[in-house]
Amino acid sequence: QVQLVESGGGLVQPGGSLRLSCAASASIFTIYTMGWYRQAPGKQRELVARIRSGGRTNYSDSVKGRFTISRDNAKNTVYLQMNNLKPEDTAVYYCNAQYQVYDYWGHGTQVTVSS
Repeated sequence: QVQLVESGGGLVQPGGSLRLSCAASASIFTIYTMGWYRQAPGKQRELVARIRSGGRTNYSDSVKGRFTISRDNAKNTVYLQMNNLKPEDTAVYYCNAQYQVYDYWGHGTQVTVSS
């Protein structure tokens, strides 16, 4: 079973940047599709960005051009670089690992964008 631990969340002013990290407890990290999702109060959880084992990425339209997902397979870690943050980016961000029929989730990290 895969365990995921997120870090890097916090409070930032509009226009600022944060980098989220997700460390996975798996020696076969390379086979997983990794993703970042977020959920704001009263909203459904939504996909933010995803990166497949081969490096292909996709992004939500709301973050495209501002966020970048990447992975370091040697460190079993996936990152989300968030630039030009907006108040509407405020949410709990969750790390996800998927392979075949299995989905694993971290506990989330809070990102708050406010002046």
